[in-house]
Amino acid sequence: MEWLASGQKKVGGMKLDELPGLDALTLPGTSDGQTKVVREGDNGVAYVWNMKDQRWDKIGEVVDGPDGVADRSHHGGVQYDFVFDVDIGDGEPIRKLPYNRSDNPYDAADKWLLKENLPLAYRQQIVEFILQNSGQKDFNFNPSFRDPFTGANAYVPGQSSHAAATTAKPLYKHIPKRGVLVFDVAQYDGILKKMTEFNNTLRADPVHTDKSLTEVEVSRVGAMVKILKDTSHYHATSFADMDISLILKVLQAWPPAMMFPATDLVRMLVLHPHGASLLIKHVEGNNDLLLDLIKKVTEDSALPANLLTTVRVLVNLFKNPSFHYWLQRHHSQILDAFSNCYSSPNKNLQLAYSTLLLNYAVLLIEKRDQEGQAQVLSAALQIAEEEAADVDSKFRSLVAIGSLMLEGLVKKVAIDFEVESIAKSAKASKEAKIVEVGADIDLVIRQP
Repeated sequence: MEWLASGQKKVGGMKLDELPGLDALTLPGTSDGQTKVVREGDNGVAYVWNMKDQRWDKIGEVVDGPDGVADRSHHGGVQYDFVFDVDIGDGEPIRKLPYNRSDNPYDAADKWLLKENLPLAYRQQIVEFILQNSGQKDFNFNPSFRDPFTGANAYVPGQSSHAAATTAKPLYKHIPKRGVLVFDVAQYDGILKKMTEFNNTLRADPVHTDKSLTEVEVSRVGAMVKILKDTSHYHATSFADMDISLILKVLQAWPPAMMFPATDLVRMLVLHPHGASLLIKHVEGNNDLLLDLIKKVTEDSALPANLLTTVRVLVNLFKNPSFHYWLQRHHSQILDAFSNCYSSPNKNLQLAYSTLLLNYAVLLIEKRDQEGQAQVLSAALQIAEEEAADVDSKFRSLVAIGSLMLEGLVKKVAIDFEVESIAKSAKASKEAKIVEVGADIDLVIRQP
């Protein structure tokens, strides 16, 4: 809400009547990005100095409460850094577009277009409008913008511009990757059947009978599966501590050749909110369930089934933010442990590994972890260069590479590793999506 007592109104800690008028904008700024707040009627309006075009560009209205506790605009009862006026044209009323500097401009544009029931074709133009009017540095100002209050700088989607070719941001088909991928389909009946079969084998062996599950424990595994199958009630279901202890017993005590059904159960368990919250207690501290699992399945006689199910567990961990710190902290150990998977003849394992790299790219871009990004880039380049790589695996590795170059901190590293030749090879592929992501990477390379 806007405070109406103009005599007491403050903007940025100053009384409104102490702000300079519009004539202050006749004086040039001293540095690019310099901001100035001036009085326009009963409002304080912020401008930013555009050194390139030698003019003041309007940012938006600045609103404070009577005590000067905030210098942010309001919309719908919520404070924002900016509330922009957007002119859709065709006699439509001016629309309000709220935005915070911490927002992702693409997400903000998508949400706003959906809320206003406007075509998503406006997305890129809205993003450019947001970036320009919020004074963010990575936007080349488009002189066709007009005033949102006078009509001289309001944004009109679809408006032609002689500068469009030089100011528009490049459009990418597949990058950057948003969100993470998971493996959320399970053959529960097969898992139960195999675990029961292996358990009977252990029970019949005098040497290993103490490692087998009791009838009560086997029954409990069945109950866990029933909970996991009912995805529509995940919010209302929970597991007991003994369920996790039971899984720990299997993973720690059963022979490697018999582990994979239990590991596959863990893969689904981490997608259940309560299951994940119980599991995370066993990865903090000295007794790390997951690191122990990784060590066990990657020893000399590593079995493809164990590698596959374990990598899929790791992929699914990215879905739960509680595991992000653990994933970032141990990224080097994890990627080193599974580094040979890129050339595996098992297509499912290739795909799981490339998905792990793609999820890591998304996470480490968010965390601005340059060292981690470089390691993921190196691993993804291996898959991209592998002639025998599965199409989907190669595609996901290329998306990881492109995303890391576009939004990460390793574009120069990728160029030094001759990523240009990889993009060229991808563009010559017979697979449409490989060609498209290759073109995305090529476009990133050519951007200054």
